[in-house]
Amino acid sequence: MFKVNKFVTASQKILVAVAWPYANGSIHVGHIAGTYLPADIFARYHRLKGNDVLMVSGSDGHGTPVTLEAEKRGVTPAEVSDFYLNEFKDNWKRLGISFDLFTSTTTATHASVSKELFLTLNENGYIYEKAMYQPFCLDDNRFLADRYVEGKCPLCSYEKARGDQCDDCGRTLDPQDLINLTCGLCGGTPEIRETTHFFFKLTKFEDSLKQWISTKLKWKPNVLNFTKAFLEGGLVDRPITRDIEWGVEVPLPGYESKRLYVWFEAVIGYLSASKEWAILRGTPEAWKDFWTGEAQSYYFMGKDNIIFHSILWPAMLMGNKNLNLPTNVPANEYLNMEGFKLSTSRNWAVWLPDYLDRYEPDPLRYVIASNLPELSDSDFSWKEYVRANNDELVATYGNLVHRVLSMTYNYFEGQIPSNKSIDAECEELLLKGDKAVSLVGESIENAQFRKGLSVAMALASDANKFLEERKPWQTNKVDKNKTAASLWTALSVINCLRIVMEPFLPFSSIKLKNMLGLIDTKTPSWEWDRNALIPGGLIKKPDPLFKKLDDLIVEAEDAKLKK
Repeated sequence: MFKVNKFVTASQKILVAVAWPYANGSIHVGHIAGTYLPADIFARYHRLKGNDVLMVSGSDGHGTPVTLEAEKRGVTPAEVSDFYLNEFKDNWKRLGISFDLFTSTTTATHASVSKELFLTLNENGYIYEKAMYQPFCLDDNRFLADRYVEGKCPLCSYEKARGDQCDDCGRTLDPQDLINLTCGLCGGTPEIRETTHFFFKLTKFEDSLKQWISTKLKWKPNVLNFTKAFLEGGLVDRPITRDIEWGVEVPLPGYESKRLYVWFEAVIGYLSASKEWAILRGTPEAWKDFWTGEAQSYYFMGKDNIIFHSILWPAMLMGNKNLNLPTNVPANEYLNMEGFKLSTSRNWAVWLPDYLDRYEPDPLRYVIASNLPELSDSDFSWKEYVRANNDELVATYGNLVHRVLSMTYNYFEGQIPSNKSIDAECEELLLKGDKAVSLVGESIENAQFRKGLSVAMALASDANKFLEERKPWQTNKVDKNKTAASLWTALSVINCLRIVMEPFLPFSSIKLKNMLGLIDTKTPSWEWDRNALIPGGLIKKPDPLFKKLDDLIVEAEDAKLKK
């Protein structure tokens, strides 16, 4: 049995912390590429390795996008939050995103943990009160949360910058920094009024953060460079409360009209979700296994959330003093569509619920994984989706599986043939399988998912070439032993492909496992035993792993985008 080199300690505790989507709209392919698919591939791989994985996230029910959507619909924020929480959970199940817990910031556990961390930071001297200035809408008679205001970014001149951040240049902002400030509710011009809030002493952690970041030599260059540039610009203390009615209450008397700022309490969600998971399974202290000691933590999100996880959350953890800092923040860049940025307002997106109602999950996982925006922006198109499905999944991987299993079924009555006559050519392909297990695993551990998938597909291509050279459909007439050796070798490599593809394509891997007659075998593992398919064992009648798609799909889907 060949065992892949172990890149992390066996039974390592791995926390996979995944960005929390705002509960104000559906998930689209950009979210999947930026955050959820990479996290799932990573988590599935480590589970196969035998590591103890906790993958958590939830819907951000307290963000101002939720209250804006509620006001637009004429319902409560809680109703909007609950609707999208249920939709998200359905999405994850159908796409195969394998959370151990997907929860919400609206739970009692989250409120309790958020308040506890606020009080701890306060007791440790990292929180203070200060007067600040915030937009106040005279027409609506209330202070406006940051996302209730828009204006021109003073740094890059982007016209639609929000009060907390510019989506174009990525810098964090204060509302009063914006040029031509307008109210997002009524379109009026708010005035800036004084109000008192609590601030987090982020400046106290600047030196510690610089020292910590200097040790992160293996981080992705886009994440590391962005973080270093932000630190070099100098940190400022940040407000952590707001004059709003929807959110986690400030746990001090006299502040009943204020709530914890969503950026502050949302990142606490990783901790509160871990604690909720532990409580739900009846082991309330089990969360500590993933937050202390030798546990490793990986935070997956898009590039617009980098500083919240490479600077702000680590500073909060430093202020708490007894919890692990992130091991890595493998954030991705943006996925565009047809060369243009995704736009929810223009319906320039592929919405996940709509996709899952009409197509299979694994082709989308494959197309996105093969083109993840790991170091720079990438692009999705329906033309490439159909091409990759037909030319790669169907013609390369699926065709390999179907013809080898069909020949086995026809030539050997569905029995796995003998491996007694394997020769140097067979051994050469088997060695490529050994190498693929190692390289794919190494790539996934380094968050190089595109590379890992390409290695797996290269093995499928090598297996196809092996068959073309060996021609078992011809040798079956004159040399049954050579035919048996060819098909046994190909079957063994297909079993290898099943393993290395499982983090990427879980549904087809389960289907393939069943066809190979392995469904009742031991717990799934990353180890490939080339002799797992025992001669004489039965395979099932093969069904195609993937469906070929009609080219007309491209025109139809593009037309929907342009409506």
